[in-house]
Amino acid sequence: MSTLQNSPRLFKSMTALAAAAGCLMASQANAGEWSANAAMTNNYIWRGLTQTENEAAVQGGIDYASDSGFYAGTWVSNVNYGAGDVYSYEHDIYAGFAFDTGDISWDFGYLYYNYDKEAEFDFGEVYGSVAYGGFSVGLWVLTNTEADEGPGQDFGAGEAYYASIDYGFEIGNGVEIGLHAGYHDGDFAEAFNGNDDGYYDYNVSVSKGGFSFMITDTDVSGGAAEGGFDNDQMKVVVSYAVDVEL
Repeated sequence: MSTLQNSPRLFKSMTALAAAAGCLMASQANAGEWSANAAMTNNYIWRGLTQTENEAAVQGGIDYASDSGFYAGTWVSNVNYGAGDVYSYEHDIYAGFAFDTGDISWDFGYLYYNYDKEAEFDFGEVYGSVAYGGFSVGLWVLTNTEADEGPGQDFGAGEAYYASIDYGFEIGNGVEIGLHAGYHDGDFAEAFNGNDDGYYDYNVSVSKGGFSFMITDTDVSGGAAEGGFDNDQMKVVVSYAVDVEL
């Protein structure tokens, strides 16, 4: 099986978290604000890997952000991991705290990934990120899962992680460029994604308004690189997203 950075479940998680952070910055004069977001993409990419067998996805969520720095939200997308699988949706719930110290921005929280009951593969991660100027680094660490371990596997807390580094800048007329690199490793990551070992993903994105164009690639091997996934090949992702204040 298997944005700052716009990777779709990274496409999801980072756009959702960025939306929450953006809502936070916009609400400093209020006790709290609610917002909603909706998006369409030709391919849901998460940490470099397709979550829809390279088909389209419709996604959306609701976020709350307070001027204290606390935020929470929920997000959903269709998923497809191949013929005969029991996955049809991904539903995420997250909460965290974002704040600034001078020119440095911090973000810490917990993210829970929920799938069809029959899949029995829900899991949670704690995450943290720090940003300065256009640069940011982030780390997501496995905390819990309902999935059963196979022989020789360890799905314990801290035994799988994703690390990323991003740089974004504007080139004029509202056009933004994003550069991303990440690394995913651990027994749970391999079991969920179907890869043989840890792998790198990288992408370049161009966005303006709600439109985004991204070229992404990985060095993944194993089942994640085969069949209808082809995650070892370069992919082009086009998406459009809208945010609505509630």
